[in-house]
Amino acid sequence: MRSLELFSGAGGLALGLEAAEFEPVAFIEWDRDACETLRRNRPNWNVIEGDVSKIDFSQFSEVDLVAGGPPCQPFSVGGKARGFRDRRDMFPAAVEAVRALAPAAFVFENVRGLLRPAFQNYVEFIRLQMTHPQFPVSRNLSWEQNLARLERHHTSRDRTGELTYKVSVHDADAANFGVPQRRHRVFFVGFRSDLNAEWSFPMESHSRSELVRAKDVTGEYWSEHGIPKAHRSPRPKASKIFVNEEFAEISGRLARWRTVRDAICNLGDPRKESEFSDHVFQNGARSYPGHTGSPLDEPAKALKAGDHGVPGGENMLRHPNGRVRYFTVREAARIQTFPDDWKFSGSWTEVMRQLGNAVPVQLGEAVARSVAKAIKRAKRKIKSEATIDR
Repeated sequence: MRSLELFSGAGGLALGLEAAEFEPVAFIEWDRDACETLRRNRPNWNVIEGDVSKIDFSQFSEVDLVAGGPPCQPFSVGGKARGFRDRRDMFPAAVEAVRALAPAAFVFENVRGLLRPAFQNYVEFIRLQMTHPQFPVSRNLSWEQNLARLERHHTSRDRTGELTYKVSVHDADAANFGVPQRRHRVFFVGFRSDLNAEWSFPMESHSRSELVRAKDVTGEYWSEHGIPKAHRSPRPKASKIFVNEEFAEISGRLARWRTVRDAICNLGDPRKESEFSDHVFQNGARSYPGHTGSPLDEPAKALKAGDHGVPGGENMLRHPNGRVRYFTVREAARIQTFPDDWKFSGSWTEVMRQLGNAVPVQLGEAVARSVAKAIKRAKRKIKSEATIDR
């Protein structure tokens, strides 16, 4: 199956699509350093450096999946949450790609901030545009007026021959899919209506309960890492109750959440020589209220891109003794589940921006595999029914 990815960034979702065996026709990204990252690692990929909103999608044909992460600054707290008033809102460009290519399915991801109550109606506006990509949204009307028009169209009966999609919206925490990071992403997933595809968001594979058990009940987490009792993190008071009441239901079914220590334990001290050229100590990290870094024995806090590189206090490791330092590029890549052979282009600031904007590879792969299976099942069913009719 063939895929087209918009707003590709450093390749987190791209690697997920690759693992799900999608064949890419092109990757479209405006950031020069991100494009160089993609070309550096996959010289055979067709990487188009440019503005997605100015792309002529007619140059692509027979695309099964359109995917991507429209710029999230309009909906993030750090981006001042202007939403539809922000020119960086690129959802209209994503809808245009779906309209032009009529893929079997699409996957678009964004920040959790999009689900805040202030954006509830705008999310419905986005969802209805994706449901009816051929509907003519008027630039002479406000988005609220266009929403009202879309709602009337959506409930009307006269839509014969129209391109439509069955669209669902999901909030996923990457930690529940094996990513050593508490990173919530919102996914818009749609399947072309004529396929009658049967799909549900992939089941979670990892749990907090299992991590609590491994630390506080069996102690296997600490044993695996060779941590003596004197140096282990103190056990929360509610831990025993939490394990007894909640763990019993899922014991043996899910893996434990992965921690920062799980991800970076074999990289060594970045102040010393390393086999990885991007595992290098970066000076200047400091802790202040609200920005205290990620604890070593929990999943990391969500890595962030920031408006001007890495903001002070973000993207830091907090040692058990309270000291903090910035994650190295290789550590941040591991936290985003990029493979060790994936190299990044650009300055430290620009690379950390790429990583802060990326979809965790394992989360992208889980979603991509589920969508691929649903498309294949739907196509096989259609082919089978056509054979029977003959």
